[in-house]
Amino acid sequence: MQTSFLPEALQQPAMQASEKILRTCVHCGFCTATCPTYLLLGDELDSPRGRIYMIKDMLERGKPASSDVVKHVDRCLSCLSCMTTCPSGVHYMHLVDHARAHIEATYERPFADRAMRAVLAAILPYPNRFRVALTLAALGKPFAPLIRLLPGIGSRLSAMLALAPWFLPGKSPYEAPQTIAPQSEKRGRVAILTGCAQPVLNPDINEAAIRLLTRMGLEVVIPKNQGCCGALVHHMGKDDASHAFAKQMINAWMAEIDGEGLDAIVITASGCGTTIKDYGHMFRNDPDWAEKAAKVSSVAKDITEVLTRFTLPEPTIQTGQTIAYQSACSMQHGQQLRDEPKKLLKAAGFNVKDVPEGHICCGSAGTYNMLQPEISGQLRERKVNNIEKLNPDIIATGNLGCMSQIGKGLADRGKAVPVVHTVELIDWATGGPKPRGIA
Repeated sequence: MQTSFLPEALQQPAMQASEKILRTCVHCGFCTATCPTYLLLGDELDSPRGRIYMIKDMLERGKPASSDVVKHVDRCLSCLSCMTTCPSGVHYMHLVDHARAHIEATYERPFADRAMRAVLAAILPYPNRFRVALTLAALGKPFAPLIRLLPGIGSRLSAMLALAPWFLPGKSPYEAPQTIAPQSEKRGRVAILTGCAQPVLNPDINEAAIRLLTRMGLEVVIPKNQGCCGALVHHMGKDDASHAFAKQMINAWMAEIDGEGLDAIVITASGCGTTIKDYGHMFRNDPDWAEKAAKVSSVAKDITEVLTRFTLPEPTIQTGQTIAYQSACSMQHGQQLRDEPKKLLKAAGFNVKDVPEGHICCGSAGTYNMLQPEISGQLRERKVNNIEKLNPDIIATGNLGCMSQIGKGLADRGKAVPVVHTVELIDWATGGPKPRGIA
């Protein structure tokens, strides 16, 4: 694609990077075949190719974002299926991230939109605030039909209430900084990301990972001063906030790397993993942070990558259940991890089946199911329809957002098929307790 950026614009590193990405695109349209919003809406501007044209026009002349650009960029899930499909290697993720930051800096959203995004950014990255908000949300759930009628913001508030659970699990003993000793001869030392929303909604995931890792002879450390990885606000275009969160995490992990050392930073939420593995790019032009960020990105691993490096304990229970494996977009497209989870589940004795149209997003996408509830709902229905074709005993995935999204879709239909994290199944099969979602 030819570009005509102003010379002064190309003095900015972000513009240089985006211009290079734009030049890679050859207009082939392969991306339209796998873009969820284009499949649903049939609008070229709701395809990666269409958004690339709009972003190019906006960035070339340094234009403030228009309401039309904002509408179509906001509809992008950042599922990154287009990157898997693209034969030219267009790095759409970095381009749309730049566009979102430009929108945040140059466009004044309507009040209701600003308020919704401010609330999400002020609550979701902070576990204690999130717990309080979910407790209040449970009180508001009966009023969701009335709240939906509120102009401007009603559908999104109603979607938030619908996703909120009625009851919250108790706090995990593994939220506090500590070191958990291996249960056998020590084979390595890893840190685990506790996260922000995940320990509130489902602490069982990290607990299963820690049990499994320590059974495999790994010392697990929960470093001091961990927080949100920055992914949630990063995808809202809030660069200052996302970079501040990222710096906090980099400092926390570098203290361990420079101290007793780490063989890996273990991540059980694939959405977080995609962002953390991109820290090196985020800070590439910052002389104070580039080296540290690149180091953290290089040792950040999804839990399935770490388990693949070591020999799993032998299964201790009779497995064989049919598992519908839903590969999160951030796993298969963001991190390019497709076979590792399925191989581990098969090694644990499960009968693993791929979900039809598995490359199409379920509609969760971080905060997307709250900010774009109509499109998200259509994608959820499409995903659940495809899962039901397999008639599975259990549904497994590697991301909490997918678990919540698919779980709601099944609950709306009165279905009781459990949705659990991949690591919970592997832990159960090799000596851990039956996952709460199954029990």
